[in-house]
Amino acid sequence: MDIDRYLEILGEEGELLLAAAVRAGWDAQVPTCPGWRVRDLVTHQGTVHRWAGRIVSEGRARDVPAPEADVPDELLPDWFARGHRRLLAALREAPADLECWTFLRGARSPRVFWARRQAHETAVHRVDAELASGPDPSPVDPLFAADGIDELLVGFHTRTTSRVRSARPRVLRVTARGFPPWTLRLSPEPPVVSRGEDAAADCAVAGEAEDLYLALWNRRPYGKRVSVEGDAGLARLWHAGSAVRWSDPAPERTDS
Repeated sequence: MDIDRYLEILGEEGELLLAAAVRAGWDAQVPTCPGWRVRDLVTHQGTVHRWAGRIVSEGRARDVPAPEADVPDELLPDWFARGHRRLLAALREAPADLECWTFLRGARSPRVFWARRQAHETAVHRVDAELASGPDPSPVDPLFAADGIDELLVGFHTRTTSRVRSARPRVLRVTARGFPPWTLRLSPEPPVVSRGEDAAADCAVAGEAEDLYLALWNRRPYGKRVSVEGDAGLARLWHAGSAVRWSDPAPERTDS
């Protein structure tokens, strides 16, 4: 995917998130983020937009502190929208050869990295906001969903922060229909991820890209839409250990 498409999606997802939040109401519980109400979700995402926008617009070589935010409910819509617009403007105006801090391996460039990361961050939390107001979130583009699966598996879960570990070597296969599969080699160390079926799988998880994207981000349960074949314990291991944390031990910031 190119940066223009990431920015288009980031713009759309931010607008959908805010609309769903207003529809649900600030006190509505967010079922996919236990302990959060909608105001917490909107404040979190607005803070992340401002944090990322500062790194991009100032060309920061290191992480920066996330801004403090204590926004009255009546000001939340405008506050969120302003941060979202500023992030989009920073990414659109940044030079192609932008140099700044990033925290996942394999990014084509810092500018593309931040456009991609913030598009997925916002999309996942848009789903959270929509689930706070009803059972059926808006669809996710299949190509974007497959891209997000790749970012999650190859970007996040090859880091030392990944808690998806197995006491003995195991192989988990993840297949989004219509796209090449991912093979995860699990051990006491961080997962090793490759593309293709280059090892026999102990467990195979498969589904349409959108359904798999939401399931792997723990926004939708496995079931009719996502099949699990083989050792279902590996699927449960993923569900229990795959939440992405803000930092451990380095400041690698996100929490979708």
